[in-house]
Amino acid sequence: MESHSERIVRQRAAYHEAHERFVKRLREAPAEAVERAPAGGGWSAAQIGWHVAAVDATFAGLLAGTLPGAQPVAEGAPVKDWTEIAGGIPDRLEAGKRVQPPPSVRRDEALASLEASAAAIDAALASLDAERGAGYAVTHPVIGTVRLAQIGDWAAAHTIRHNAQAKRTLGI
Repeated sequence: MESHSERIVRQRAAYHEAHERFVKRLREAPAEAVERAPAGGGWSAAQIGWHVAAVDATFAGLLAGTLPGAQPVAEGAPVKDWTEIAGGIPDRLEAGKRVQPPPSVRRDEALASLEASAAAIDAALASLDAERGAGYAVTHPVIGTVRLAQIGDWAAAHTIRHNAQAKRTLGI
């Protein structure tokens, strides 16, 4: 069984890899393509980046305890594996209002936000102790209850999902 320390090292590495791939995609594509919304509607790649940064900043705040929302887990409450939680995530989700991007986002703005939020989530993961990670959770209306110790997996999966969306949006 993976220890808390091993989990955090794995999550940080997975998040870092996913984040770098996403940032590279946004940085290397032409700015006008990144900032252009798809003709059929939806977010531009820059808006997707803004959203990922907003979610990562929220994750960092929940992990660090600077944002409300994490609640103690009831004693004896079942623990779902991340793979079971991830398997239940629908293909399409409506982002909450706080993490919906503004109508227009510049590529440089998205990249700066992604840089700041990545640093915040990395620091929050690095400082998450085993007791808080296992003993506190957040509940998402669609995804369900996720322990703080699983947030790093969620952050990496969220970034990968939106990198694929950005790739489609950019027509790559």
